[in-house]
Amino acid sequence: MIRKPARVPALAAALALVLAAVPAGTAAAQPSSDSFYSYDGAAPLSSFAPGTVLKTRTLSYHVVGIPTPVRAVQLLYRTTDAQGRPTANVTSVVRSTTGDTTKAVSYQSAYDSLDPADAPSRAIAGDVTLGGLLPNGESLLLTPALLLGYNVVVPDTEGPSADFAAGPEYGATTLDSIRAATSSPATGMDDRTKFGLLGYSGGAIATGWAAALAPGYAPDVNRNLVGFTEGGVLVDPAHNLKYVAGSPVWSSVIPMALIGVARGYDIDLKPYASAYGLKVLEELKNASIIDALGRYPGLTWQKIAKPEYANPNSVPPFVAAVNRVNIGSAPTPSIPGFIAQGNAGILEGTVAGPPGIGGGDGVMVAGDVRALARQYCATGNGSISYQQYDLLSHVGGAAAWAPAAIAWLADRFAGKPAPSSCGRIPAGNSLAPEQPA
Repeated sequence: MIRKPARVPALAAALALVLAAVPAGTAAAQPSSDSFYSYDGAAPLSSFAPGTVLKTRTLSYHVVGIPTPVRAVQLLYRTTDAQGRPTANVTSVVRSTTGDTTKAVSYQSAYDSLDPADAPSRAIAGDVTLGGLLPNGESLLLTPALLLGYNVVVPDTEGPSADFAAGPEYGATTLDSIRAATSSPATGMDDRTKFGLLGYSGGAIATGWAAALAPGYAPDVNRNLVGFTEGGVLVDPAHNLKYVAGSPVWSSVIPMALIGVARGYDIDLKPYASAYGLKVLEELKNASIIDALGRYPGLTWQKIAKPEYANPNSVPPFVAAVNRVNIGSAPTPSIPGFIAQGNAGILEGTVAGPPGIGGGDGVMVAGDVRALARQYCATGNGSISYQQYDLLSHVGGAAAWAPAAIAWLADRFAGKPAPSSCGRIPAGNSLAPEQPA
């Protein structure tokens, strides 16, 4: 049944009105316990193929806990975690208002949290948390895609345990979400539906890794991908650690990423942490990016590590983990890509890093992103477009990237040749794996 297009702006209108009515400092309600998120079947999860739908429900799309006329289909599906182990995860689907089942956008949220309660599916289902305000705000970004007639799929990219910054897991959850969405009768889509990948910042982690892993992990999905577009891109986390060190705002991302990656790969950081570091790691173990930003101004690795581990590369598990989440070591995507990156990080308080790191948008390293785009061009993908916003920081870059990304994807769905920046992208940093000290 075709839904009336008039319902589409209801999502944006409800968001604007409700957010305006939320007073600053309003305490967040605790999310409800929800059995939908747990697989309780008799057969082991390992017996199901990745992307298999385990549960289905349809509910109102909520904005800050307020139901809207828009309906969302939520799917619990089988996927894999950072170590390739079977797990169950949730994705949310908003069907096209035109009834078109041939095209969809997989939107990867930048919810950036160590708390599963902040996942976009929770916000869509009506739970209200402080960290969940980010996916609520992103509802505005989904409206243009819906108005253009796309189905929109929003996976909980960090998985059920919120493994923040564990990129390979983000990629698997995103690809298996598409498998689930195209196999469920409730969504109206099927294995012929074309998809575009879209994500900024934390959403770019999922978008980039999904594009890179698709040919090997999910060739069935890859053949229906028209392109990927990402902005504010995390490439080599070891470089980001050095870039944001001492920043008054973004330095708190250091412990967040350490916690998330350690959680994803079962690493115990406690033997390497100072007393202060243990305190920080404990305080942030369930934090969202909203909780963390600016909380520890001037924070560095050296402040949270024991003196004998002042060089992070002297910690073997750290070296192993950051090399696993360095997308510069992942395969080259086979589909067209539009990659955008800000380079005015000083606007958000982050000064340029040491040689080999350089500047960025405040949290992401521009030289790393240029190097990744050049690497894709040099390894067989000539359909890479790169845009650097030299006057914009991380937050400002999102505003410039979003409309350009939607327009770029529209051209890919229309079958237009993808533009290329190959041969014209300035040199970047080395993306070689870290070496033990």
